[in-house]
Amino acid sequence: MNRSFPGETHVPRKRFGQHFLSDANIIARIVQAIAPVPGQRLVEIGPGEGAITVPLLRKAQALTVIELDRDLAPRLAALGEGIGPIEVIHADVLTVDFTALAAGGTLRVVGNLPYNISSPILFHCIDHLDAVEDMHFMLQKEVVDRMAAAPGSKTYGRLSVMLQLACRVQPLLPVPPEAFRPPPKVDSAVVRLIPRPRAERPVEHAAAIERIVRAAFGQRRKTLSNALDGVVDVARIEAAGIDPRTRAEQLAPEAYVALARQLEA
Repeated sequence: MNRSFPGETHVPRKRFGQHFLSDANIIARIVQAIAPVPGQRLVEIGPGEGAITVPLLRKAQALTVIELDRDLAPRLAALGEGIGPIEVIHADVLTVDFTALAAGGTLRVVGNLPYNISSPILFHCIDHLDAVEDMHFMLQKEVVDRMAAAPGSKTYGRLSVMLQLACRVQPLLPVPPEAFRPPPKVDSAVVRLIPRPRAERPVEHAAAIERIVRAAFGQRRKTLSNALDGVVDVARIEAAGIDPRTRAEQLAPEAYVALARQLEA
């Protein structure tokens, strides 16, 4: 049986994008997918009322949660009574240094991310991948579709390229609106992100890749020669083995690495 806060039910706040997961079957399937064990360092982003927090804690025996809502933060620690310690960090997750938090080890990061700032949170986590073992996130289904999209699809874009260069993206579980309180106006999904080994990540070209991908998808209807005008010239596009008449959504993530190498050559 899931624990809940004593007293009145917490009223979800629109400014925090709060939608609290309440479906027991979905919660059980998420915890099963994460499969925590004692000794692992689990960090939950946006625990809300603790629907996933408590079942995770029962498996892991200790947990760190990051919660921005100051009304929720002090109540979360009490949920661990008789189960295990819950360290509560009251902060905006975008200000949390995951590398420092890992203290030389690795973190398993989970969370029901606020849909209005999900992309910035994903990119923030990517900045700390050396300190992350894996990530399991609840997101708007449209975002998960974009994360996992293949080249040539309408949903393939900047988020697809940047995440797939950094991680293996595995969509796990669709979640309907009625699984939340209050129900969001969109479908949701759970996704697993497994960081690629550092040797497979083009870390040394990260800034150039970001610049090229942003420019290419900023004008995705144009050919690369036009979209990248002023960033990468036609000769360098061809030197990367790419037809300048190609459009951004037709290139695999690795092609953007090749363009970045030419830019920095």
